[in-house]
Amino acid sequence: MGGENPMSTKTDTEVIIAGKVFTLSGYESEEYLQRVASYINNKIAEYNKVDSFKRQSLDTQNVLLQLNIADDYFKAKKQISLLEEELQNKEKEMYDLKHELIASQIKLENTEKSVKNLQTEVNENAKKIVRMETELKERKK
Repeated sequence: MGGENPMSTKTDTEVIIAGKVFTLSGYESEEYLQRVASYINNKIAEYNKVDSFKRQSLDTQNVLLQLNIADDYFKAKKQISLLEEELQNKEKEMYDLKHELIASQIKLENTEKSVKNLQTEVNENAKKIVRMETELKERKK
């Protein structure tokens, strides 16, 4: 069925589609091939419930089934592309948030440095005041 993968071995799987036995050969697992057959059988069962479908010739029935499967395929493809787009947007949002966080951390570090410098300055000034007061007291004596 799918693309050849030299690492895997080919699987031959017997499946039943529309009451007939088919041997499917592919590099996918047996479980996957059975799931594909099951999907086709569900489509056929779904359509066989519709009277207007059952009245059509076999060729028309086959074309209608193929169109319906193609419709499922294109809708799934569109859904995937919407999800990929959403994922890209979320990744960009996350990237932007990380950068904002880094910028905020840098700001915080700079603010902390400023606060330390101001505290040092305040301490120096406090010492100066004490020295000046001491000098004044000495002079008054």
